[in-house]
Amino acid sequence: MARIDLVDLAHSYSGNDAPPDSFALKPVTMTWRQGGAYALLGPSGCGKTTLLNLISGIVTPSRGKILFNGSDITPLSTQKRNIAQVFQFPVIYDTMTVGENLAFPLKNRGVPKAEIVARVKRIAELLDLAPYLNRKATRLTADAKQKISLGRGLVRSDVAAILFDEPLTVIDPELKWQLRSKLKALHRELDLTMIYVTHDQTEALTFADTVVVMHDGRVVQSGTPAELFDKPAHTFVGYFIGSPGMNIVPAHVDGREARIDGHIIGLHRNYGVLPSGAKIEIGVRPEFVDIAPPASGLLSATIERIDDLGRIRFARVRVGDSKFAARVPPGFSVPDNMAGLVFDPAHVHVYADSRLVEGVA
Repeated sequence: MARIDLVDLAHSYSGNDAPPDSFALKPVTMTWRQGGAYALLGPSGCGKTTLLNLISGIVTPSRGKILFNGSDITPLSTQKRNIAQVFQFPVIYDTMTVGENLAFPLKNRGVPKAEIVARVKRIAELLDLAPYLNRKATRLTADAKQKISLGRGLVRSDVAAILFDEPLTVIDPELKWQLRSKLKALHRELDLTMIYVTHDQTEALTFADTVVVMHDGRVVQSGTPAELFDKPAHTFVGYFIGSPGMNIVPAHVDGREARIDGHIIGLHRNYGVLPSGAKIEIGVRPEFVDIAPPASGLLSATIERIDDLGRIRFARVRVGDSKFAARVPPGFSVPDNMAGLVFDPAHVHVYADSRLVEGVA
């Protein structure tokens, strides 16, 4: 078990002399506590798998260092880092039984037989694999094979951390939910540092205590699921987290007012004078913009369509050149595809060059 410190860590597949903007992972410094459940979240090519492979030792960083419990492990091989890694496609030995697969990492390390039996039994029970211990792995379902792969990582009592690289991609949606729940239970039970790479926000937000959002090789925000939803530090986080994502709209902001398409929206905080030349935008989640009948004092919008999600409806609207998603109150009838927008000032954020501006309460 380990606390992991990343110190000015960066990597380029083209060498250390490559232009800084071309690095697959831009410099990052952060600490992951022992026993934490973390998710690296972002789209393909954002750097999350590169970061995972740097931690595991599959890739050697171009710059910076990695510490496990304060010790520099940057030059160490994967084996000497004492980590377990679970990949997107389960790696199991079809000719072995489930029990033999689970025992394999322990046998390789010369663990006494009695301890192997006890560890395999415990992990098999935690993963609901106990009835299959004597069955050959070749004919098992995809989710059962992934459980074996998970079990091989969990069976060792000496691992510093367990790394998951898109482990549920090949699993069908219902079984994904079950396996995510099982992983959360295992995390609580075993108190291991777990790092989970995914492009799926649902997987990240339901598994992790702390989600690390990555974009273009950078960590743009690290926080709890609630923090990412309520107060995105970067417009990418607002857009990527949530369904629908946050509305990000160009605006002119002066003090406690934002102006969009000639209409003034009151703000909850005072933003004074923002940096000259910066790209100024406001961000507000669709849950905090309501559709209302057209009225003076409201921002006018043209309704393009309404998405009915069962328990909630969202309208897709246009204001000038900008598009919004807004909540449709229960029972509201749309008159002639025209509506007004009602904003909750407490949930309207201001961004300068994509970064959150705090303002003054």
